[in-house]
Amino acid sequence: MVYTLIMSIFYVLMPVSIVLAFLWAPPAEILGETSRILYFHVPVAWVAVLAFVISGISSLLYLWDRNNRFFILELKAYHAARMGLVFCVITVITGSMWAKASWGSYWNWDPRQSSIMVLFLIYVAYFSLYSAMRENSRRDVLASAYLVFAMVTVPFLVFVIPRIYPSLHPDPIINAQRKINMDPAMQLTLIFSMISFTLFFLYLYTLQLRAAILQRRIEERHHEKL
Repeated sequence: MVYTLIMSIFYVLMPVSIVLAFLWAPPAEILGETSRILYFHVPVAWVAVLAFVISGISSLLYLWDRNNRFFILELKAYHAARMGLVFCVITVITGSMWAKASWGSYWNWDPRQSSIMVLFLIYVAYFSLYSAMRENSRRDVLASAYLVFAMVTVPFLVFVIPRIYPSLHPDPIINAQRKINMDPAMQLTLIFSMISFTLFFLYLYTLQLRAAILQRRIEERHHEKL
């Protein structure tokens, strides 16, 4: 029921968000038409953070469950981390496109670019660890502990470190006085995009999770027969 509701809302909001981003929202005064990347770059960055937090919380709950009764938590953590990594890559790509249009180069070692790349490498290391420990009976526990550690680094790399050092990165959403400083049409379009991409993530995440649970149960029944 919830999955069907998410799909229905997503199918309506995503096309509306795209139309608003390209045809309704005005371009920013300084950035011009390139500012339309905002409506895709910011939402995918938000989804990446959301996915990493979900993976960390699921891992924490999995470690708390000493008897490992809820194997679904480990699956939730793994697939959330995988989705987060995908959206993190998209964040880097869209950010590089924006950097090329604004600064003349795809990569400038800006604090925000550097911190998101560090975050990307942290989660790449998780999947390397997970794959390397395939035959280790403690893999799920160790991998879950790593995801909890990775989640702790997210707020520092995404929100703290980029604001400590001088950055070329535009801050069109929140100004120095921490007040909303955008055209109302741009605000509304960004909100629609944020909701749309969040639903898109939940749609794909739920679909992957359902498939993973089904596969795990099939494997368990196969082992029982053997």
